[in-house]
Amino acid sequence: MNSADESSAAGRLTDHISVGVLARVISREVVDEVLVETGKKEQRVRRLPAHVVVYFVVSLAVFRDGYEEVMRRLVGGLRLMRVWRDEWTVPSTSALSQARERLGEEPLKMLFERVAVPLAKLSTPGAWLRSWRLMAIDGVNIDVPDTAENLTVFEKARGGTRRPFPQIRSVGLAECGTHAVVAATTGTIRDGERELAGRLLGSVEPDMLITADRGFFSFELWADFMVTGAALLWRVSAHMKLPPEAVLADGSYLSTITSKKNRGSSWRIPLAAVDDPRDASHIPVRVIEYTVATGDGTSSETFRLVTTILDPADATALELAAVYQQRWEYELSLKEIETQLLAPGAGLRSKSPKMVRQEFWGLLLAHYAIRALMVEAADTDGIDPDRLSFQRTLNIVRRQITDQAAFSPLDTRAGDHQSHRRDP
Repeated sequence: MNSADESSAAGRLTDHISVGVLARVISREVVDEVLVETGKKEQRVRRLPAHVVVYFVVSLAVFRDGYEEVMRRLVGGLRLMRVWRDEWTVPSTSALSQARERLGEEPLKMLFERVAVPLAKLSTPGAWLRSWRLMAIDGVNIDVPDTAENLTVFEKARGGTRRPFPQIRSVGLAECGTHAVVAATTGTIRDGERELAGRLLGSVEPDMLITADRGFFSFELWADFMVTGAALLWRVSAHMKLPPEAVLADGSYLSTITSKKNRGSSWRIPLAAVDDPRDASHIPVRVIEYTVATGDGTSSETFRLVTTILDPADATALELAAVYQQRWEYELSLKEIETQLLAPGAGLRSKSPKMVRQEFWGLLLAHYAIRALMVEAADTDGIDPDRLSFQRTLNIVRRQITDQAAFSPLDTRAGDHQSHRRDP
């Protein structure tokens, strides 16, 4: 179908392809901006324009079908609305794969970075501690196909793993109250989670309270995150030496963490003596310790948290212990991605490293868009977003895309087709 055949009062078919309600979050305008900035905006009309390929990649996370069937779902409602010309046929799997290759990873990555922002309002339950926005960092490993290309980059996990596949590793930053992942970095299982977490610093804001599990703690990473101005609340090993220096009224106590290279040395550079925490050898922390009974009540687990919030008047030990439990909300987000967007026990479908990373960013975009819709719905009804079902919302999105709502929700009148907000 040539460009003349595609042109009509109704516009080109590919101008109408959309991801339904998800287009309210991933706007066509932003997609086009990203394509221009990454040099992927076409100079000539293609059967599969770059913006369509972007939305197609996002849709691979919404539907588990093969390539051609996913594209059929995207255009399914257009024939009934007299937009689909009979000459236009769904591209083959090979054509769709080639279009993904032309697009590359960068537009999806930049689109995620542009779109994914914290969603919670001041009224969102479970999203705040006083003036701090509750955030969490955590990591996930996702299987990728066992191809020769993937194995050149992604290693297989060793030592009793249940699935001997290569894996991509990601560490992300998520908003606890909304389950929205707002930043992420990718690597392989050779990359440590602390190293990957360090790449998130540019996404951390001073109004955030960052929670993290004990696997992330190191003096150096703690100092790096302190530079952002955010408050920190991280779990550390119960065996870590943190001698009490002053016991506070709420049962917490003050102590000091020390750089490894300065342990056992009389040489000290206290935090108060430097402008940059990374130049200090000793940093004061507040320690909160408590025990949690196991499910059967026969034993308990000790939790030891360290925080940059040194004054109990700013946040009590009880408040901080409760806040740390909110960190598990991010684990629920990862479960939504691993078992509801992806098939349980399955992984990504791409057979080359570049396409694996492209697909991963599309996966995060789909999850973020669905979570944004859930927050909007919860806010409208004045309820906690946690009360809404991710699976039910995903099912609604799937039905809506395959219905006539395959149109962008914005104006689709003749001559106004560039105003579409979101298109996969």
